[in-house]
This record gives sequence, structure tokens and C-alpha cells, in this order.
Amino acid sequence: MVTLQEVAETRAVRAAARRTAPRSRRSVSWWQPVVVLAVLVGVWYAAAAYYDHVRGLAFLVPYPHLVAEAIVAPTMPDGSPSTFGSDLWSALGRTTVVSLVGLGFAIVIGVVWAMAMAQAKWLERSLYPYAVVLQCVPILALVPLIGALFGYEFASRVIVTVMIALFPMVSNTLFGLQSADRGQRELFRLQRASRFAQLVKLQFPAALPSIFVGLRTSAGLSVIGAIVGDQFFQRGNPGLGVLIQVTASRLMGPELYATIIIASLYGVAVFLVFGLIGRLAVGRWHDFS
Repeated sequence: MVTLQEVAETRAVRAAARRTAPRSRRSVSWWQPVVVLAVLVGVWYAAAAYYDHVRGLAFLVPYPHLVAEAIVAPTMPDGSPSTFGSDLWSALGRTTVVSLVGLGFAIVIGVVWAMAMAQAKWLERSLYPYAVVLQCVPILALVPLIGALFGYEFASRVIVTVMIALFPMVSNTLFGLQSADRGQRELFRLQRASRFAQLVKLQFPAALPSIFVGLRTSAGLSVIGAIVGDQFFQRGNPGLGVLIQVTASRLMGPELYATIIIASLYGVAVFLVFGLIGRLAVGRWHDFS
């Protein structure tokens, strides 16, 4: 017969294991990305030295420290201060606005679209193929049409962002809404609950983990969409996409790499922020990773 003391000891052992296991995993794994980063930087230096001394094309692969200087303290070839730093952060701000606005529209449209398809199979069969078509259509083919209809400035950039970021929200939200427990659905039908009550009280809470997975994916794609739209529509206030093209055309190697790195870090930051939001929202009752 199991005593209360044995039960308490078992619970204490399990609690101690839960407290120590994540800490040990972090202590083992924190240095691994650092080692990989050091290896990548070493390979980068080797490639830069090759293109500098062997090929004579130093602007193609600049040294990492020159890229860091272009981000932190950019200078002109004669040593005078450069305006690239202010241009870089201004472009990042404009790209951030476009990506977040486009992501907001993608979230609203994607969730509403998926909710409509989840109401009936005939609606799903009628509407879902157009979500797939929207995902597969080449954006470049629609650029002249989008520019002619909406201009070549902020609105067109947002539309391209929405088109690129929309599909993960639609597909993941639809999957989550359809994954509600069948027994609970039958219980709602027995209680003569309305479709709206079933959607709000059963399907939508069950779909939250999938919705946040789609949100995290769409957040990363919205950054790509904002940069791509900026490269297509170069009028108005330029963002990171225009800055990438300008630095590439002028053979400004360190500045080009600096812009690409900042754009990549921004995309990673957006991905991590929405991943954290997802863990805070559903992490207590769902294994959200």
C-alpha cells in the first residue's frame, strides 16, 4: 500500500527533475550556436581573403569587420562620415511599417476566410482552391496590374505583403478549426448550440495553437513581402529593398551585406516575437514550440 509520504516524495522528485532538466539542456546547448557562428565567420573571412587577394573583387565578399563598421559607424572612402547609417535605419523603419500593416491585413483576411470555409464542406471546396492559386501565382506577373490599379507606393507594397503572407494563416487556421474534438462537436449539437456558439466556444479555442503557428510563419513571410514589394515599387519612401538595389548597383559591398544582415535579423526578430506571443497565449495548455 502506498503511503502519503511516498506520494509526497515522488512528487518532490518529479518537481526537482522538471526544474533541473531545462536548465541542464540550456547549459549544454547554449554554446553550440556560438561555435557554428564562429565557424561561419571564419569561412566568411577565408572567402573574403580569396576574393580580395586572388580574384581582386573585394566588393563581392567584403570582410566581416567592414560590414560591422558599415552598420555601426559607416564612413566614406576618404574617411569622412557617411549617411548610410541613417539611411539604413530609416529604411528599416519603413519596411517595418509595411510588413506589420500587411501582416495585420493577412491575419484578418486569413482568419475570416478560414472561418467561412469551416462552416460547410461545399464552402471549403469552393474557396480553398483560390487560396492555393493566390499562393502559387507569380507575384512578378501581377506587378504591372497592381501598380496600375493601386499606384507604386505604400498601398502596392502592402498588397504584395498580404499576398505573400496570407496562405499560412488560411491553411493553419482552417486546419485548427477542423481539428476540434468530434465528441465535443456532437455534444454541442445535442445541446442545440448555434453554429456561431460552436465556432466561438469550441472550434476557435481548439484552433489557437494552429493559428499561432500560421501567425509565426506569416510574420516571417511578411518581412519578405515588404522587401520584395519595395524592390518592385520603388516610388515613394524607400525601404530595405530599394537600399539593397542601390548598394548593389553602386558596388558598395559592405553596405550591401549590412543591409541584407539587418533585413535578416529583422525577419528573425519578428519570427521570435510572434513565437513568444504564441507560447504565452497557449503554452500553458499546449506544447507550443
